[in-house]
Amino acid sequence: MKHTGIWLDKDKAHIVTIEDKKETLNTIQSNVEDYRPHGGSGTRLKGGPQDVVQDSKFLEREKHHLKQYYKSLASEIIDTDALVIFGPADTNEKFSKELHKNYKLLSTKIKGVKKADSMTENQVKA
Repeated sequence: MKHTGIWLDKDKAHIVTIEDKKETLNTIQSNVEDYRPHGGSGTRLKGGPQDVVQDSKFLEREKHHLKQYYKSLASEIIDTDALVIFGPADTNEKFSKELHKNYKLLSTKIKGVKKADSMTENQVKA
């Protein structure tokens, strides 16, 4: 019986697998870019030229990066028997929704989705 727990955020995921009383920890980097749009005028004068910041372009790029990230996570845990997903913010819930939408077999193995703040590797293992 293979049990898997995933702690994930937008930067990385720690995958803890317990099989035959043997514990392994694997870390996967997400490669999702952080963007910091810089807008505003390029001059000190009021009403000068303005930079256009296209948030939709950055958000769309982030969405595609997250899809690739979730795909790589799903391929790592495809053979698990039980799965628990935890992490900060809403990345864990988005991953759970992605599994329900595109990975039906994996979604039936989810035993829980929990909120958890930043954790050390030892805390994730525990």
